[in-house]
Amino acid sequence: MRIAQADGASASERAALLLRLLLGSLFLAHLYWKLVLLPGGVAAWWAYLVKAGYPAFVPAYVLSAEFAGALLLIPGVLTRYVACYAMPMMLGAAHFWATRKGFYFTDAGAELPIVWLALLGIQVVAGDGAYAAVRSPDPRRLLTLMSRRRLSPFQAERIS
Repeated sequence: MRIAQADGASASERAALLLRLLLGSLFLAHLYWKLVLLPGGVAAWWAYLVKAGYPAFVPAYVLSAEFAGALLLIPGVLTRYVACYAMPMMLGAAHFWATRKGFYFTDAGAELPIVWLALLGIQVVAGDGAYAAVRSPDPRRLLTLMSRRRLSPFQAERIS
């Protein structure tokens, strides 16, 4: 795996690095709130979502996406795919708050999750950025390999 050097990195590589660090820090802060500051912790949060009608796999997915964002985005491990994995969670959060509080952030609405969703989308497009520990395989290259050889994404990655 090649580690990008910031010395010779383009402005877009440095911008993707900064976005990656911002998103990872936001995930860390959000997990800290959920694990330490929220009265009742994760159990209370989980119970709230289940009581609101969500199946138990939803809070499990949300926690997995938040942990992936917190632990993998900052060092730059498969950044594109981690950001893509977290996007449905933010779409769900936007829907959750929009139906309960409306749009505006001042009323705890969907505005912030929509911004977070947009930032994750920008990260997917921008890529890993400088100093990425494990760079994301180019999705176009994976799709080309898969279509030529009729492989699954995991088989294609081993060949490339």
